[in-house]
Amino acid sequence: MLRSGESLSPRTGEARVDLSLNTRQVGDHTVIEVGGEVDVYTAPKLRERMVDLVNAGNYHLVVDLDSVEFLDSTGLGVLVGGLKRVRTHDGSMSLVCTQERLLKIFRITGLIKVFPVHADVAAATAQESARDA
Repeated sequence: MLRSGESLSPRTGEARVDLSLNTRQVGDHTVIEVGGEVDVYTAPKLRERMVDLVNAGNYHLVVDLDSVEFLDSTGLGVLVGGLKRVRTHDGSMSLVCTQERLLKIFRITGLIKVFPVHADVAAATAQESARDA
């Protein structure tokens, strides 16, 4: 039986918790805490949140992926699209990720060279603040 907020994963057929997104401010950075699965079905929700944030003038984003259970190519595309969007406003985007299975995806795709990846939000906002100074 599925609980509230759960659906069947098209990938595994098992119950999963849908994508969760929480946003908070840390200095002049907007942190997006992402949880659950970022795939072809849920990635549009993340894309929409990033578009809304940039349209509202938030040009320095930190995407915290530590609660992400699965990330597919659609999710990677959304992250790259978000980076392009903030860069058009001289902004920045960095990732917080300590999960080896996700880091492996970034290494294999070469995106580890595109995104600054940090162990925690404090490190991401400290480096971004130092670079902006």
